[in-house]
Amino acid sequence: MLTFLPPALRGSLAAILIVANTVACSIPLFAVALLKAVLPLRGFRIVCSRVLNGIVSFWISINNIVMKLCSPMAVSASGIETLQGMDPGASFLVTSNHQSWADIVLVQILLNRKVPQLKFFLKQELIWVPVLGLCWWALDFPFMKRHTKEYLAKHPEKKGEDLKTTRKACEKFKDSPVCIYNFVEGTRFTPAKHKRQGSPYKYLLKPKSGGVGFVMGAMGDKIKHMINITIEYRDQAPSFWEFLCGRCPSAHLHVELVKIPEEFLGRNYMEDREFRADIQKWVNVLWEEKDRFMDRQTVKTEQPQPELTS
Repeated sequence: MLTFLPPALRGSLAAILIVANTVACSIPLFAVALLKAVLPLRGFRIVCSRVLNGIVSFWISINNIVMKLCSPMAVSASGIETLQGMDPGASFLVTSNHQSWADIVLVQILLNRKVPQLKFFLKQELIWVPVLGLCWWALDFPFMKRHTKEYLAKHPEKKGEDLKTTRKACEKFKDSPVCIYNFVEGTRFTPAKHKRQGSPYKYLLKPKSGGVGFVMGAMGDKIKHMINITIEYRDQAPSFWEFLCGRCPSAHLHVELVKIPEEFLGRNYMEDREFRADIQKWVNVLWEEKDRFMDRQTVKTEQPQPELTS
């Protein structure tokens, strides 16, 4: 490890290596994605998707090596053994609390090669991010157009566009196993947001069930379990730059495999008011349990945990 270097230098080196890794992996990724686009045969597309996922797994593994080399941050995990023995063809809904952009990197490393590759629902504007935007497009990440309440009031015909995008994306996901990652809080936790919301939770923002409900409805019985991850940083959540520099002492990720109630699968979130109420209650209970777990962790004496590996 390069812990003898100043944090800013370690962070700069980590950023350079991750960018280089991303550019290098994007070349074969774009080539396979192009073949997949010009030869839209179902069997060929499935093979291409597997190759693309293999490239992503390699990219994540190299990023993990970079972080271990450049950062002294100690990262541990628990509960990951609950994923052992699952059907290799199974798909999952994944969620976690959200405090930093570092969350995504840690969850990718945690789940890499243990379950299918993660897919995110992204803002439409992110397609213009250099290199990454095209990579997300090539990997069939769905891009969502977010409209304000004021805009929808003036353009009611646009209401429900997110649901259509979700259904279209989920149709592609039905051919191969997938993990669909959704931050139910909708945004990163900050004390200001917590206070503004009047959140009933000590460490979390209020959860929103819309994204979860859309996916359950669109995927039918393809997804039967949720991987519920609790992310805790010692002291406070780092910015992404602080994460690259290793300025956060440690992080711990706890995994819980949750069975999705069968009565939730395949229902229409937009049109079924009872379903919307039931799934919001279900998510609220998960968040109450997560908040209690985080509260116990803050007062518990630290115990050695398995190191996070990719």
